Amino acid sequence: MSNSIDVIQEQIDRERVFVDRLRSEMARVVIGQSYLVDRLILGLLCDGHVLLEGVPGLAKTLSVKTLASLLDTHFQRLQFTPDLLPADLLGTLIYNPKEGDFSIRKGPVFANVILADEINRAPAKVQSALLEAMQERQVTIGDTTYPLPSPFLVLATENPIEQEGTYPLPEAQVDRFLFKLKVGYPKLDEERKILEAHAMTGSRPTLEPVVKAEEILSARTVVNQVYLDEKIKEYILSIVFATRDPSAYGLQLEDYLRFGGSPRATISLALSAKAHAFMEGRAYVTPQDVKTMAPDVLRHRVLVTYEAEAEEKDSDSLIDEILRELPVP
Repeated sequence: MSNSIDVIQEQIDRERVFVDRLRSEMARVVIGQSYLVDRLILGLLCDGHVLLEGVPGLAKTLSVKTLASLLDTHFQRLQFTPDLLPADLLGTLIYNPKEGDFSIRKGPVFANVILADEINRAPAKVQSALLEAMQERQVTIGDTTYPLPSPFLVLATENPIEQEGTYPLPEAQVDRFLFKLKVGYPKLDEERKILEAHAMTGSRPTLEPVVKAEEILSARTVVNQVYLDEKIKEYILSIVFATRDPSAYGLQLEDYLRFGGSPRATISLALSAKAHAFMEGRAYVTPQDVKTMAPDVLRHRVLVTYEAEAEEKDSDSLIDEILRELPVP
């Protein structure tokens, strides 16, 4: 086993070089928000979509656009609005009267990186149109199914549901996101740097692509090979199962948890823990990798009851209690 880990370690040392390139280049534009930057890169490594939630003005859109500009891939930004139609996203069939047949006009979803800006401002039909693309990496137009390019990544932003003109996303669609990130305000020293960098100069650095699609796909292969010990697997399972049946693990949380994490949550937590180990330069997963990724993987998959809301408990606080109380291998 040690020989195998040594081989994987060599591959990680070789493949993770582009991670440092992305971090350093993004830091030229996005000041602070290291948590957000790292989670976007993790989503790229895991082949998983990422949902960013936060009030306007926190660099959510800027971070996604900056990441996309550093990738030598096709990027599309979609501004979600209440009048958006599924055809505006997926494409449609165009009738040609001269030929007497239909031709396909592909929509903007046929790109490698999609920025779904303010995704929760669009109606349910548009959200449903995204489901097949996000899960199956394909789109059906008319009677024909078209594969989407690889890599394919949806990076969506949304404002908190309390904001005017927003709609809750369907649970089935939310579950398709690998992570849900809560983006907060920058610290005082970080905002001072933002002030000096943008308000004083009024310009931003020009960025060029530094990562090719082949590098991303190659790194994903190595991430899948990161060693996951049996005890770590059991730890991941216990965390997810504790969100479904907390009493089985000695946790008094039944009155607060309405729905727990799905099997997709188990897979996502294992894969993201591997990717986190990869970014840290390790060929094996530790319990801390799992604990670090668990809130981002589970917060949108764990639904709380009215009793929890009445006591001002949200999914984050319940997940934190589960992680705190469960024994760590």
